[in-house]
Amino acid sequence: MGLVLNDILTPFLSVSYCSSKEKPTLGGTRIKPRKRNITAPLDPAAFADAVVQIYLDNAGDLELIAKSIESSDLNFSRYGDTFFEVIFTGGRTQPGTIKPDEGDRHSYSVIDCEATREAILPSVLYIQKILRRRPFLIKNLENVMRRFLQCLELFEDNERKKLAIFTALTFSQKLSGLPPETVFQPLLKDNLVAKGLVLSFITDFFKEYLKDSNIDDLIALLKKGKMEDNILEFFPTAKRNAEGFSEHFTKEGLSSLVEYNQKKIFDVKLKEMKSALKTQIEEETDISEVIEAMKLQVRDSNMPDIEVVRLLWDVLMDAVQWSGKNQQQNANAALRQVKTWAELLNAFCTSGKLELELIYKVQVQCYEDAKLMKIFPEIIRSLYDQDVLAEDTILLWFRKGSNPKGRQTFVKSLEPFVKWLEEAEEEE
Repeated sequence: MGLVLNDILTPFLSVSYCSSKEKPTLGGTRIKPRKRNITAPLDPAAFADAVVQIYLDNAGDLELIAKSIESSDLNFSRYGDTFFEVIFTGGRTQPGTIKPDEGDRHSYSVIDCEATREAILPSVLYIQKILRRRPFLIKNLENVMRRFLQCLELFEDNERKKLAIFTALTFSQKLSGLPPETVFQPLLKDNLVAKGLVLSFITDFFKEYLKDSNIDDLIALLKKGKMEDNILEFFPTAKRNAEGFSEHFTKEGLSSLVEYNQKKIFDVKLKEMKSALKTQIEEETDISEVIEAMKLQVRDSNMPDIEVVRLLWDVLMDAVQWSGKNQQQNANAALRQVKTWAELLNAFCTSGKLELELIYKVQVQCYEDAKLMKIFPEIIRSLYDQDVLAEDTILLWFRKGSNPKGRQTFVKSLEPFVKWLEEAEEEE
């Protein structure tokens, strides 16, 4: 009975087992086709024509144009460079140049307007409005500005001035995200600099920028553009010196820039002189050699006598080996320094005015440096003993000194010495 039952069930079990397997097909394995990214061909000409038409339809009204641009379905992400070409020149330009390409054009561009702030500012504000809605376009603005600045020689003089005014306004109006190096670095092409085109452009730029901003803002901008220390690179080689700088920008009415540059040159020379003097003091160079070297440096740098006196005192005190909180040791160290280098001070304190300036310098340092506060009268007495300060100068400071820093305290502390001077004067 068991054998017969197995014979009966075996075919059904085989069918059930086989039915769980995938049935073979005659066509073999079907491979799904891979989807390909189909890129639409670039058509900047059609894009440019569409933007130009928006300008024409709105008769150059930038408020209406901005609204039309906003509501359009134009592909700005692909044709951002072309968009700014249309804004600047009125139409599309040929690759790598500023020459007009085929296609429609409009007459409301930056290049077509008057070379005035009033005419160009609306375009800057219009671009700012566009960039707020489409911030990715800032890169395209960079690209187009860089290309145009590298092609300055292809513009007419009046067109270069318009471009300079536009560029200055983009920064004074704080156009979102435009890095200064985009402007300054492309200008440093040797052929453009040699022809004087860069100097003319940057002068117009400075003039326009300083209408809204001060000299500190301009220097900060130059610093961001890595040009703060390299303004002379905008000058042709023959004029690339301090005299050429001052002469050019003074003539152009940019006196604040001239003053800044003169101060910068002065600070550099001052630093060099301080460093040289400090080295001579540390090496205990013969005083006569130090005096001669200082006189030569002063003559070459054309440094005012008052600045020389201030410099000498700063360097002498900086070279003192101070002794922490030990007041007596600090006093001894300062007085020893004065005595050692009194001849140097005497060589440059050649008038009552300069002697008075030295007293003011000592007064301010003693007021600002706690360890010197109590030794002011001792320093003045030492300078008197070494013939650096005259009696009349000390009495003038005591009676009519104008610097208020710590004056009451120092006058009181100097009273015994002044009284002694007055008594000595009466005896004579």
